[in-house]
Amino acid sequence: MAVFVALGAFLMTLAGGWTAQRVTDRRHLVLGLTGGLMLGVVGLDLLPEALEAADTDVFGVPAALVLFVAGFLLAHLVQRLLAARGAGRTPEVGMSAGAAMVGHSAMDGVAIGAAFQVGGDMGVAVALAVIAHDFADGFNTYTITRLYGNARRRAIAMLVADAAAPVLGAASTLLFTIPEELLGYYLGLFGGALLYLAASEILPEAHHARPARSTLLCTIAGAAFIWLVVGISG
Repeated sequence: MAVFVALGAFLMTLAGGWTAQRVTDRRHLVLGLTGGLMLGVVGLDLLPEALEAADTDVFGVPAALVLFVAGFLLAHLVQRLLAARGAGRTPEVGMSAGAAMVGHSAMDGVAIGAAFQVGGDMGVAVALAVIAHDFADGFNTYTITRLYGNARRRAIAMLVADAAAPVLGAASTLLFTIPEELLGYYLGLFGGALLYLAASEILPEAHHARPARSTLLCTIAGAAFIWLVVGISG
């Protein structure tokens, strides 16, 4: 059942990537929307889930928040090291960011499978939340990969991998169960890295060439869309 339901996430991810490809003549709007979607996913989806799953503290601070900051700093360190070597915006960075999105999608699938192990109602609720925001995941995966200079075929390959990841993640739960606390740690770390990409790369690039009110509105709309999705699925 979990694998069958995860096919919905597969289709929604492909739909998001297809949409990103069709609006290449409005690149600044695409990037503005992507930045808003990423901000919404991190602040309204990933971080609350991480805090709920990992409820331990480290020196008085929730472990998920510590890892969130660590993920942000880790992404910053990697970007600075590449820039120091004269390789700031390289295709490899884009592929790494895309691979991180694939990893996140795989964990979404694991979350679906784990929820179905708890009960059918829980599984359906989690699956609806994952399917709803996988449109944004597909959109972001394709856009981020292309932003760093990768060829279209590479971006499509990463998109397909991102679409297949939830199905494979759900299937993996037939073999084992991931501890909820470990999942929370991962979401915190990943959220910090994703926020860094949105704040330091995606949004500045969106406003660099063609600063416009419409770009800002797209960013706000992206964050508001994720808020709506979280509210409906919650």
